[in-house]
Amino acid sequence: MRLGEDKGRSAASRQHVAVMVDEATALVRAPNPLVIVDATVGLGGHAAAMLEATDAHLLGLDRDAAALEAAADNLARFGSRVTLRHADFRSLDEVLDECGIPCVGAILADLGMSSYALDDPARGFSFRFDGPLDMRMDRREPLTAYDLVNEESEEELARIFYEYGEERGARRIARAIVAARRRRPLETTTDLRLLVEGVAGHVRIGGINPATRVFQALRIAVNRELESLNALLDRAPHRLAVGGRLVILAYHSLEDRPVKRRFRELAQGGGFSLVTRKALRPSPAEVASNPRARSARLRCLERCAS
Repeated sequence: MRLGEDKGRSAASRQHVAVMVDEATALVRAPNPLVIVDATVGLGGHAAAMLEATDAHLLGLDRDAAALEAAADNLARFGSRVTLRHADFRSLDEVLDECGIPCVGAILADLGMSSYALDDPARGFSFRFDGPLDMRMDRREPLTAYDLVNEESEEELARIFYEYGEERGARRIARAIVAARRRRPLETTTDLRLLVEGVAGHVRIGGINPATRVFQALRIAVNRELESLNALLDRAPHRLAVGGRLVILAYHSLEDRPVKRRFRELAQGGGFSLVTRKALRPSPAEVASNPRARSARLRCLERCAS
């Protein structure tokens, strides 16, 4: 199925550079059973590298139907070695059970936003483009950023901005949003960006736009990202075969902290071991060629006993 909103987009706009692909692929093993899960398959960059490096079958999951369509094209050369499912990785257990797969050799999850979605104004993820306040990774879900911005209480908005964006001006921004929407709804990414800049200024130390944290917070809330991550961390390790590895790429502390904590708990409890004692970081050369990789942190856990 071709999604109407993607017609006319150039081939270049369908490109996304996979982050730390060499490091991630080097950590992945495919002990029997020869099945690898890419829990955030995106456009298939990591998936293709893992398929080339192993003889495994790959099960790819993603919440974004448009990305899955592009992944199907990009991974077509691997034929029957690839199975794709439109699903949130919080549903990993259910998908594996439906496919009749009790355990797998490796699971990879790249928690970063795909450039494919981030650079599409119609998706509303970025304040760099004027578009609707949407921010849904899975467009089957009803809740949008517009709903949160225009309907949530001042207290709840402040909580979202502070907890999910670590925004120090959360209360002032939430108060300004509530005051502004009494006059008219905030409908677009530009509406929200201009309001936040009006409250917090245009640029902060380090050149970061103050809307960055607010947009991150809304995206996390709309997509329940931390709930999904906690579900993955709870279930995924126990679907690994002995010798299998769980590899996770995180991009900010709200993601990396629970990954680090859960991996350490499992290693201390027995049956699992830390392959990476400290998070691996992208090389200076990769950051220079792909600035979106700069905050990446890669961690790996191995199941060493049943």
